[in-house]
Amino acid sequence: MGHDTHVQEKSQVQYDYDRKHNAVHMRHQVVNFAIMIFFTFLAFAVVVADFSPYFIKPFILLLAGVQVVLQLYSFMHMGEKKAVHIGFINTFVWMGALIAFTIFLALLTIVWW
Repeated sequence: MGHDTHVQEKSQVQYDYDRKHNAVHMRHQVVNFAIMIFFTFLAFAVVVADFSPYFIKPFILLLAGVQVVLQLYSFMHMGEKKAVHIGFINTFVWMGALIAFTIFLALLTIVWW
């Protein structure tokens, strides 16, 4: 099985490009992770500070929504444009999120009113 494996060496230019690209990608990952940790800390701080529940619940839901978007784009690689079908996948994911949010909002309205 492994006897027919072809090994292709990278040129120095390709190696340098890949190294720089990976460093930039890793930096973005670390920054997004730090932002999500900060949002989580902010949510805990708001609860510990004993703000009004009418402020806490929407604020935490807002932070959760922002974290979902950050996670989709950074950790699920939805921001990358490597393939043609990525646009279709993004469209389906966002339409699904819009439909789910609409259903959630409708059920929330029905229960609270």
